[in-house]
Amino acid sequence: MRILLTGKNGQVGQELSRSLAPLGEIVAYDRAGLDLSAPESLVAAVRSVKPDVLVNAAAYTAVDQAEREPEAANAVNARGVAVLAEEAKRAGAVLIHYSTDYVFDGTLDRPYVEDDAPNPLNVYGRSKLAGEQAIRDIDGAHLILRTSWVYAERGRNFFLTMRRLMKEKEELRVVSDQIGAPTFAGSLADATREMLEAAGVPALRERRGVYHVTATGSTSWHGFAAAIARLESVDPAVRIVPIPSEAYPTVARRPKNSRLSNAKLRSDFGIALPPWEASLVVCHARLAR
Repeated sequence: MRILLTGKNGQVGQELSRSLAPLGEIVAYDRAGLDLSAPESLVAAVRSVKPDVLVNAAAYTAVDQAEREPEAANAVNARGVAVLAEEAKRAGAVLIHYSTDYVFDGTLDRPYVEDDAPNPLNVYGRSKLAGEQAIRDIDGAHLILRTSWVYAERGRNFFLTMRRLMKEKEELRVVSDQIGAPTFAGSLADATREMLEAAGVPALRERRGVYHVTATGSTSWHGFAAAIARLESVDPAVRIVPIPSEAYPTVARRPKNSRLSNAKLRSDFGIALPPWEASLVVCHARLAR
């Protein structure tokens, strides 16, 4: 199996490089080598590599900055994805693309299923939804994997930010009314490999669909922070104070309910990611290596 991987230096991309390695040859690009906002380079790369599977882990992910740079977000998350989808179809490759809980507005009182109507609240979510729609319109073989609250032991994420702030501040005010599933990039990458192994590339070439792929269980950002504090054995004098979203205004609006149902993933592939608490322990332990 020949795999073309974009975004190799990102949180998910680095884990995919590890997890997918046993499946075959990986040709991996970072942003310097393959910029999703440069269509001609995407065409050249896919036609040169001739992949069986194209895994797109590259994205514009600066949620607040996207409100000020909608063109940049759409260039990568929508138009760049459309080019990848066209070239994957031309090559007869399966496209695996990652999307987000932010395609939903968070107003439902249950976990979202794949067929629920999207209604993104911010530019980032709209750009990711446009990428999804482009993939569906082009109609090559594809899996769109929506995930949420991704973190790892490297990069820029809530987990690492909290670890740092807990050493610097006596009080942290953390939003408690946004609920989702913190998803370890390593678990997401392993689930991607398991999907490829479970179905095989020939069968996946006939498949098109959206799947929710998140850690099992859910919590708030405050609950996530409290779990990090326990693992870090933070000084009891450090206060982690729950606050409503309104007390922590951001440039981009966020959905209050980011829970995604993984029932379709379990039904079709027999795959379930570990509980978010267990994956957090694994990620934290890696820092001690």
